[in-house]
Amino acid sequence: MKFTDELWSTIEPMYDAILELPFIRELTDGTLPEDIFLFYLKQDTLYLADFSRALSLAGVRCDSTTQMYDFFKFASEAVVVERQLHQNFYEQYGTEMNPKKSPSCFSYTNFLLSTAATKDNVVNIAALLPCFWIYREVGLEIYENAAEENPYQDWIDTYAGEEFNKSVDRAIEITDEVAERESKERLEEMTEAFVKSTELEWMFWESAYRREQWPLREVLEEAE
Repeated sequence: MKFTDELWSTIEPMYDAILELPFIRELTDGTLPEDIFLFYLKQDTLYLADFSRALSLAGVRCDSTTQMYDFFKFASEAVVVERQLHQNFYEQYGTEMNPKKSPSCFSYTNFLLSTAATKDNVVNIAALLPCFWIYREVGLEIYENAAEENPYQDWIDTYAGEEFNKSVDRAIEITDEVAERESKERLEEMTEAFVKSTELEWMFWESAYRREQWPLREVLEEAE
């Protein structure tokens, strides 16, 4: 069994919980309210900017020039998704990109950036993998079950598409490549980082459905 097979078996219950989220179910059947989707999309724009930075840091710290190139390519692709897919939706719905990070977005991006900056690079690579892998699996699941004339079909097609699939396969392959040289203790650190990012994936989608705000700001607004 490859190391990444072990990683996935560790988070299977979490992945199943992601599929059961109202956000995912309603995105699949095309009934997700527009305001919730746009809240998610704007948070994802903020997320992808920092995700790209963490990917670039992984590339800088890679020993292999091939892996370095791959991570730089991943980083540029994340920016392309933000500029093309997201901007198309913003134009379609007549809105602009102007939010601040929600608590869950802030937690996720800070976890990735702090891991990239302070942990061994193999741990960073493991922390980055769920955003690839879980998005691919969720995208394929939604694609297979999506309602006809789904208003979010462009989003669905992107994450179920062949180009994204190739990037995910390569990210998984790199994780197995670097894991081969690591000690049991370091593999445990990689697993812990992978699991934490998976938990944060769940939080990101769940919080978008609630259009999560910072609690103190809500309290202050209610007091006005």
